[in-house]
Amino acid sequence: MHDELRAALAGLLDGLPPTHAAQAVDRLIANYRGRTPTDAPVLRDRADVAAYAAYRMPATFEAARAALSAVALRVPDWSPATHVDIGGGTGAATWATADLWQGRRSTVLDWAQPALDLGRELAAGRLPDTDWRRRVIGDGLAVPPGTDLVTVSYVLGELRPEARRAVVAAAATAQAVVLIEPGTPDGYLRIREARDQLIAAGLRIVAPCPHGDGCPIVPGADWCHFAARVSRSSLHRQVKGGSLPYEDEKFSYVAATAFEAPAGEPAARIVRRPQLRKGQALLDLCTADEGLRRVTVTKRHGDGYRAARDASWGDDWPRS
Repeated sequence: MHDELRAALAGLLDGLPPTHAAQAVDRLIANYRGRTPTDAPVLRDRADVAAYAAYRMPATFEAARAALSAVALRVPDWSPATHVDIGGGTGAATWATADLWQGRRSTVLDWAQPALDLGRELAAGRLPDTDWRRRVIGDGLAVPPGTDLVTVSYVLGELRPEARRAVVAAAATAQAVVLIEPGTPDGYLRIREARDQLIAAGLRIVAPCPHGDGCPIVPGADWCHFAARVSRSSLHRQVKGGSLPYEDEKFSYVAATAFEAPAGEPAARIVRRPQLRKGQALLDLCTADEGLRRVTVTKRHGDGYRAARDASWGDDWPRS
């Protein structure tokens, strides 16, 4: 699906003046990194949407795929038949959902018609059974009864607090919910707030937290986030002005279900990139019993040491 998305994006900026694309990207970066919520769509016209898709879609796809993969790992026998992508724009999270689960029907809801139009264009022949519907993202939003999966990716930061709570409440009516925000301190705080709301609604946290208790991180001192590797196409490098063939997309997320994961809660989650030193691996863990802690795994741990050397940021870690 990654290659199909790249093919769909190829040539997206053909015919668009480079200065127009650059200005649109600069403004979108300011909105993406800013702290000012809005009651209007950030994407205003096709030029904005084309710049956004070229600039952000590959990274959003990889972050959504990483978060959704954590759900697939926790509930391997579950597959969503229906999916709603709230504020989905051009549909990056819908592409990621299609990459993991076949045979599902997706509905992308967004308040920017140009984003929906381009999303439909990019998905033509590639994402069958996908509807693109214009909706106000905020108060009054409803998810169809019986929806299996709701995704909300990189949307909460654009909303005022009351609209944010309304969107999370609507998402919480589904069987499974995945919320994704930028991997910044502010993005983490929005996810933390939404996590509390999902728990209050009766959902069970399945990722990344290994428990449903309060988050042990002290706000302001640290934040919970992860990274997804993004391969840069020539179009991506052109729009972003970068030379490296890859980048790491930092994101914060929470996934919850209305049903209990068959495997139960993992013992711990690796919440920082493992530090590898001569003869040892240092793992920073969020645990179900002891909160945040660091463990040192050495050669004397045998198979455990080899597993620690191969472990990645965001992986489950067994009880030790």
